[in-house]
Amino acid sequence: MTVTTSEPPTPIVALGTSTVPLGTGPPTREELLAHYPAKFTWQQLKTFVNSGDLGLLKRDRKLQARYDTWAEGIREEYGSIVNYLSNYRLRWGEPDRLSKLHSILDDPADRGAAEKNPRPALSAKEKKTQPQLPPIPDSAPPYFIANTPPEFISICMNDWPYSVPPEIEHALIWTCLPIMPTGFPPNIAARLHQDGLWGFTGNTSPPPSPSLVPEALPALAEWGVTLDKLVRSQRGTPEEEQTVRRAGGEINEFVKRRWKEREWETAWFVNPPRLQSVPGLAHIHVFARRKTPAEQMQWDAEHSGSSYS
Repeated sequence: MTVTTSEPPTPIVALGTSTVPLGTGPPTREELLAHYPAKFTWQQLKTFVNSGDLGLLKRDRKLQARYDTWAEGIREEYGSIVNYLSNYRLRWGEPDRLSKLHSILDDPADRGAAEKNPRPALSAKEKKTQPQLPPIPDSAPPYFIANTPPEFISICMNDWPYSVPPEIEHALIWTCLPIMPTGFPPNIAARLHQDGLWGFTGNTSPPPSPSLVPEALPALAEWGVTLDKLVRSQRGTPEEEQTVRRAGGEINEFVKRRWKEREWETAWFVNPPRLQSVPGLAHIHVFARRKTPAEQMQWDAEHSGSSYS
């Protein structure tokens, strides 16, 4: 899937708490800027992703409390978060038209269509019906791959983003297919189950080394995170490390196709079961940063004559 756009990045405007009312439910971009300013830099986020413990990635604590209150009401209304997502929020194979947070990749025509044709309200019974997922034919891939048919995917902005800088988009790739490949040796399977998957695209230098985690930990002081509390596997042999990277190869290729490497730098990850807030639906997180024109020119210079996304 290749998405192109010439739309410039959304301007980052300084906003104050006195000028932006604090609401309930999923926040607006203005609320995020005014009431939940980013706790982490882009470099720190990449360090946490590559640390080996994805649990270092956090949502603003006040926003988390707001989410918890919202989620309680959603469970009462829909029966479960999975019911809410499956029966209302996600639309397989269609552009997202519900998020209050917009992506540079959004087509303005889709936003206009949503405003002209709002989604019909669900009845109380429909809200609490069992999750309605697309039927999966025998011809479907056994797990998520770069060429996964669109009808098995729903891509949207994270309505409850982690504490990311304003220039970073936090997107989610939901899929009704399993994400983790199978057939790995027991030691690799156990490692993936504990650590999850992650990767980087569009970067012009290697991602931050896990050895830099101690330098970034002060940003996590309010969560009480210390080095001894990290949950991560020991580095394996070169062959084992290659196998782990191969496990995320299809996801990495999908991300490169949607967020073209010339235009975007990304850090993506799949939380392990111990960190999943919605274990009933598989999803991939993507932190995406739109490159500046100068960075795009640098990419062109470094990749002239080669084929790239």
